[in-house]
Amino acid sequence: MSTESTQLEYPYDSPPPFGTTQEVAPGVRWLQMPLPMSLKYINLYLIEDEDGWTIVDTGIRGDETRDLWLKVIENELKGKPVTRIVCTHMHPDHTGQAGFLTQHCRVSLSMSFQEYLMAKTMGPMTRDGNHWQTEAYFERAGIEKSFLEELHNTPSSFAPTANDHPFPISFTRLVEGQILTIGGVEWEIICGMGHSPEHVCLYSKQHRILISGDQILPIVTSNVSVHPTEPEANPLLGWMESHVKFKALIPNETLVLPAHNLPFYNVQARLDELIEHHEDRMLQLEENCVTPRVAADLLPVLFARKLEGYTKIMALGECVAHLHCLMSRNRIERTLEGNRYLYRSIAPDLSTRAHPDRHEPPDDLPRMV
Repeated sequence: MSTESTQLEYPYDSPPPFGTTQEVAPGVRWLQMPLPMSLKYINLYLIEDEDGWTIVDTGIRGDETRDLWLKVIENELKGKPVTRIVCTHMHPDHTGQAGFLTQHCRVSLSMSFQEYLMAKTMGPMTRDGNHWQTEAYFERAGIEKSFLEELHNTPSSFAPTANDHPFPISFTRLVEGQILTIGGVEWEIICGMGHSPEHVCLYSKQHRILISGDQILPIVTSNVSVHPTEPEANPLLGWMESHVKFKALIPNETLVLPAHNLPFYNVQARLDELIEHHEDRMLQLEENCVTPRVAADLLPVLFARKLEGYTKIMALGECVAHLHCLMSRNRIERTLEGNRYLYRSIAPDLSTRAHPDRHEPPDDLPRMV
């Protein structure tokens, strides 16, 4: 969903054309690849070493992105090879070309353990279809079985096709606090949670640059969802705690290089906005659960437009994530009646709650970023 800030500074007016790169710091280059969705493109990054290049994120599957990578490798790398491929997290717009690039360049993939495991898991899960656990998750959230049957026939970007390179069978683990020295510059691994389980960001104190992936975006807010793979998860709590951690670690003068939209300054203001945005959404849900409600009936509280297909699934996951966070704060209770979960506010007087920034439900749709 969109929460565009008026406090951010954008040093670049437009992105580099597809197939080209632009320097944003000594040895750091920015490029873009197209996406078949409303976001239109993803930002990827190259970091120069003495003997080669590190790629940060790979773009989505498909011939178009693969052919653009071949053009970049031929024309933009000064004749040096690719020596490392880093994926910030497991989503298909970040890992889609990991199989092709590791095979073509004969280099290993670097990821955090949880992201690699989820990337390996999601393909077979989406390919193999619905299971009783998946059906139970959606039934308890108030989603009709007919909707799931219709969705089952819709292709998922997580599921590879016969023309795609398989996801790499091995990887090099990245962990919180680890230092990657690239071109004589130290890049610290800082991990976030919520949008994905162990999202890797790269921070250069020397350059004052944060390659943030989807953890911090300047306009849209990353999808934070509960999924059938872990139906009792509380990802929003991890998301909020991650933003508090980033506020303590990242100075305001840092140039943030996000996976979507334009690079920006003033990260502290953006982190405050993201925290306030989700606090506001939780209070709206709490106010609408004075009478017990199922999660599916609460979607109009968070999203103004009609939700269909996978967009509805992402919206539902985000709604459940907010409800679970409220449960962990003892502000919502959940009961199972029949086969559906009902959520009810347990605060004695909601009218006394301070409202940080009341918004109407956004017009745009949730995005898997």
